[in-house]
Amino acid sequence: MLLAVDIGNTQIVVGLFDGERLARSWRLASRQDLTSDEFRVLLGGLLGASSTNVHDSVVGSVVPALTAELARALEELIGQPSLIIAPGVRTGVKICTDNPHEVGADRIVNAAAAVHTLAAVRGPGEAARPIVVVDFGTATTLDVVTAEGEYLGGIITAGPSISAEALATRAARLARVELTQPPRVIGRNTVDSIRSGLIYGHAALIEGLLGRIETELGEPVRVVVTGGLSAVIAPLLSRVDAEDPGLTLRGLSLIYHRPRAR
Repeated sequence: MLLAVDIGNTQIVVGLFDGERLARSWRLASRQDLTSDEFRVLLGGLLGASSTNVHDSVVGSVVPALTAELARALEELIGQPSLIIAPGVRTGVKICTDNPHEVGADRIVNAAAAVHTLAAVRGPGEAARPIVVVDFGTATTLDVVTAEGEYLGGIITAGPSISAEALATRAARLARVELTQPPRVIGRNTVDSIRSGLIYGHAALIEGLLGRIETELGEPVRVVVTGGLSAVIAPLLSRVDAEDPGLTLRGLSLIYHRPRAR
């Protein structure tokens, strides 16, 4: 079995693959002071008896301070080094940005998974189209991949959780709110008004950016959404071609199984 780990700024997502099937997944809080010993205890507890069946691991991380600690824990737990997604690893995605080394591992992994996902569901004779991957994480990212599978670049903006925290911190009379869909766009109380701005406002932001991306490309795109808040915001978007909360984990598994020099 393969253990895939996606280290984000807010959450660490762990997936256990049995072949190509995502058998189990877990979400942990991401703390920058986690040590290799803590990682080993956490992962060992999650896996339980399954840990003896895990023979390899793959890691994508946007938190450098945690990457080495996790790699050390996984090597002790599994008995061999992890594949760390970093510059030089073959992902199947050609990066066409000004500086390919600065693109986060999660964004490239998502692009690889989205290309594979949409190719699998494309109808006979249907032409490939550019893809926009929308990842609703701590930051919301929109990543653009051409029909030929080339990563063009994308957009990074503050996610709803960051906006909610900023409102509660900077505005004395505004409280922290749960990031759920309010009953209506026009809030009838302060809490629903804040939630409307955060949720409906974010959906409108994504719709507007998708339109501008299509104008710049000169052709329509397919939209793939993922991330912790995708279940809340995706239903508010006018078109979503695929929604997959486990997209990043699947991308890690796909890259792991590509031919490579390790």
